[in-house]
Amino acid sequence: MVAERMTSYPCSGEINYRVDNVDATIARVFAHYRPQAPSIDYTDGLSMEFPDWRFNLPSSNTEPLLRLNIESESDVKLVKHQIVLIESLIEGVNKIA
Repeated sequence: MVAERMTSYPCSGEINYRVDNVDATIARVFAHYRPQAPSIDYTDGLSMEFPDWRFNLPSSNTEPLLRLNIESESDVKLVKHQIVLIESLIEGVNKIA
């Protein structure tokens, strides 16, 4: 049952990025996706929802980290594509474990 759900709703899992300026990085991602996002929420960081996928980009309260999570409805390729695109928007950061 879990495998069926994971196939139906693929996700990136949490990907952490160490950044120099959390607010500027979030603003850059926001600016890129804002024209296309029908739903935006700030309850836990920046969350944007689109017809086929969504992402959440909260910051750590104790470290200069962003924590990216991407989910889709049954489209693994879309998740992978959006990871690459958002990573390109998070310029000059080091991906960490």
